[in-house]
Amino acid sequence: MDKLEGRIRNHDREIEKMCNHHFQGFVDSITELLKVRGEAQKLKCQVTETNQKLQNDGKELLTSMDELRQCRLQQRNIATTTDKLTHCLPVLEMYSKLQEQMRAKRYYPALRTLEQLEESCLPQAGSYRFCTIMAENIPRLRTHIRDVSMSDLKDFLESIRKHSDKIGETAMKQAQVQIARDNAVTSQQRSASGRRIRKEMCLGTKVDRNGSNPFSEKDSGILDVEDEEENEIPGAQDLVDFSPVYRCLHIYTVLGARDTFENYYRKQRRKQARLVLQPHSNMHETLEGYRHYFNQIVGFFVVEDHILHTTQGLVNRAYVEELWELALSKTIAALRTHSSYCTDPDLILDLKNLIVLFADTLQGYGFPVNQLFDMLLEMRDQYGEILLKKWNQSFSSTEIDDMIRKSTNLLLTRTLSHCLQYAIKKKNVGLAELVQIIINTTHLEQSCHYLEEFISNITNVPPDTINATKLYGTSTFKDARHAAEEEIYTNLNQKIDQFLQLADYDWTAAQGGAQASDYLSDLIAFLCSTFAVFTHLPGNAIEHATLPGKVAQTACMSACKHLSTSLLQLLLEADVRQVSMGALQQFNVDVKECERFARAGPVPGFQGDTLLLAFIDLRQLLDLFTQWDWSTYLADYGRPTCKYLRVNPHTALALLEKISRSMKDTSRKNNMFAQFRKNERDKQKLIDTVVKQLRNLIATNQA
Repeated sequence: MDKLEGRIRNHDREIEKMCNHHFQGFVDSITELLKVRGEAQKLKCQVTETNQKLQNDGKELLTSMDELRQCRLQQRNIATTTDKLTHCLPVLEMYSKLQEQMRAKRYYPALRTLEQLEESCLPQAGSYRFCTIMAENIPRLRTHIRDVSMSDLKDFLESIRKHSDKIGETAMKQAQVQIARDNAVTSQQRSASGRRIRKEMCLGTKVDRNGSNPFSEKDSGILDVEDEEENEIPGAQDLVDFSPVYRCLHIYTVLGARDTFENYYRKQRRKQARLVLQPHSNMHETLEGYRHYFNQIVGFFVVEDHILHTTQGLVNRAYVEELWELALSKTIAALRTHSSYCTDPDLILDLKNLIVLFADTLQGYGFPVNQLFDMLLEMRDQYGEILLKKWNQSFSSTEIDDMIRKSTNLLLTRTLSHCLQYAIKKKNVGLAELVQIIINTTHLEQSCHYLEEFISNITNVPPDTINATKLYGTSTFKDARHAAEEEIYTNLNQKIDQFLQLADYDWTAAQGGAQASDYLSDLIAFLCSTFAVFTHLPGNAIEHATLPGKVAQTACMSACKHLSTSLLQLLLEADVRQVSMGALQQFNVDVKECERFARAGPVPGFQGDTLLLAFIDLRQLLDLFTQWDWSTYLADYGRPTCKYLRVNPHTALALLEKISRSMKDTSRKNNMFAQFRKNERDKQKLIDTVVKQLRNLIATNQA
C-alpha cells in the first residue's frame, strides 16, 4: 500500500507538472475563445441582416418565377392542343371534302377519300367522339355509293339498249364511206399505173447516164389524191356516255366486289343480246326491217368492242367471241327464215348488199364473218331461183351462151394455160422455141375477138350483154407471153454463165495478147446469132410492144449488164490473189471486144451508145489502171464531173492490192540489174502510197 500510495503521488506530481506546463496555453485559448464569441455575435447579426435583405430582394424574383412557371404551363398546353388539332384538322378537312364529292356525285374520288380517311387520318386523330361517329358512317357511305353507281349502271344499260340502233347505223355508214374511199383510191392507182405504162411505151427504153434501165426500175412517183371535205360521222363514244360503266367498274373494284360487277354486267348484256337477236315477225317485208335488225346487232357489238378495248377485264375476248357465236348462229337462222318468204329479186339484191355491208362492218371490228359470206351463196341460189321464175322465157339462149363461155374459159385458163406454162418451163427449152411461143401467143391474143364473135353467132347473144361471161383468152395469152419473155432473159444469163465458166485467164502473165479470149469470141458469136433470131419478134402488133423489138432490146440490155457484172466479179474473185499488168491488158482486150459488140448494135432501136453504158463501170476501172491516172481519180473523187465517176474505191483498192502482190512476187524472182530493181521499188512505193490514200478515202466516206 505504501508503494501504491507512492506511485499515486508520483503520478499526481507528473499531472501537476503537465498542467502547469499547459496552463498558459489554456488561458490563451480561453481568451481567444472569448474574442471569437464577440466576433461570432457580429457575424450572426450580419448574416441575419443579409438574410433579411435577400428575402426582401427574392420576393420579386419568386413572383417572376411563378409567372414564368404559369407561362410555361400554358405554352405546353397550347403545344398539346396544336398537336391534337394537327391530327384532327385533316380528318375534318377530309370529311368535308368527302361531303363535297358526295354532293357533286363524284363517287369514285369519294371512295378514295373514304379509304384514305379510314386507313390513315382517323387512326392518327385519336379516339374522339366525332371520329367514332365518322367511323360508324363509313360503311353506310360505301353502301350508298355502291347503290348509286349501280343505279347509274342500270341507266347506262338502258341507254345503250335504246341507242344500239343509232350506233349500228353510224358504224355501218362509216364502213360504207371507208369502202367507197378505198375503191376510189384503188381506181385512181390503177388509172395512174395505166398512164405511167403508156408513158413509158411512148418514151421507149431510154437509159439514163448511170446506165439504169427504166423497165427494170419501179415507179417512184407519188399518187396525189385530192382531199375531199366530208362530214365527220360520230362514233359510239360520241353517241353514248360510257363514263357510268367506267365509274361503276372503278367503284366496285375499290370495294373489292369487281367479280360481282362483272357477272352482273355480263348477265344483263346477255339478256339484251337475246332481245336484239329476236327479229320482228314482219322483218322480211321491207329492207328497212332488215336494216333495223342489222343496226341493232352492229350497235350491240360496237359497244362491246369499245368496252373490251377501254376497260381491263370487264369483258374479255372469249366472252365477246361467245356472244358473237350466239349472235351469228341466230342471225343466220333468222335470215334464212325471213329471206325464204321473199319473192322480190330487187329486195333480195338489196338485202345481199346490206348483208355484205353488215359483214364488212363487223369484220372491221375483228369479228369472223365467213359464215355470213357462205350464207350469201345460199341466197345467190335463191336469187337465181326467183329470177328463173320471173325470166324463165328469156333464159333459153342466155344459159347456153353462159355455158359455152364458161367451158371456153375453162379450156383457156386450165388446159391451154397449163400446156403453155409446161412448154415454157420445161428443161432444155431453146430460145427459138420461146421466141415462137411469144409470136404464137401474140396472134392468139389478137384472135380472141374472133372467138367472141363466133360464140355470139352460135348463141345469138350479143357479146356486150350485161350478164354475158367475158372470155379470159386475152389475159391467158398475155401471161404466157410475159412468162416466155422472162424465161428468155433467164436462159440468156444462164448461157452467159456457161461461157464464163470456160474463161481461163493467166493472171500472172507478163504480156497480154492482141486478140480477145476464145471463150469471149464464142460468147459474142452466140449473142449475135441469138439476137438475130429476135428480129422475128412482133413489133407494134400489141399494146405492150409499142416500140419495135422491145423484147429484143430488153434482152440485149439485160445480157450486156449481166456480162459486165460477171466479168467484174471474175476480176475481183477472192481466189485470184495476184493480177499482173499483162493479165489486165488481156482483160482490157476482152472488154473492148464486148464494147465493139455493143457499139455494133446487135438489136436495132437503141439511141446512140446507150448499150455501151452497160460496160461503163468496167471501162472506167480499166482506164484508171491502164493509164495509171490516180492523181486525177483521187483529186476529183465525189464530184459529178469526175472522169472516173463509176469507179468504187473499194473495187479499186481490191484490184490494186492484187497488182501490188503480183509486182512483189515478180521482184523477188527478178535477177536483173540493180537500176531495174530500183525502178520496181519506186513503182511499188507509189502503189503503197495510192493504197494508203484509197484506204483513207474509204474511211472518210464511212465516217
